[in-house]
Amino acid sequence: MDIVTYSEFRKRLAPLLDKVNEDSAPLLVTRQNGSPVVVMTLEDFKAYEATFYLLSSKKNAKRLDQAIAELRSAKGIERGLIEE
Repeated sequence: MDIVTYSEFRKRLAPLLDKVNEDSAPLLVTRQNGSPVVVMTLEDFKAYEATFYLLSSKKNAKRLDQAIAELRSAKGIERGLIEE
């Protein structure tokens, strides 16, 4: 993850935002008298939100962990997508 100061971020705002989008890599912006912030693509943010939502239920998180374990042990079943 790249790190820049707030002053540098202000000076190079457009190219730094372009780099975040092109590389799909977050950017850490440090501040002298404040907490640092992370800049990321909207797509990555939505993915984090979706993951958080799916894992927020203990029951659903357990189900997902079991499904991953089945796939890793080659016991998974391939299914087609349901089209509405």
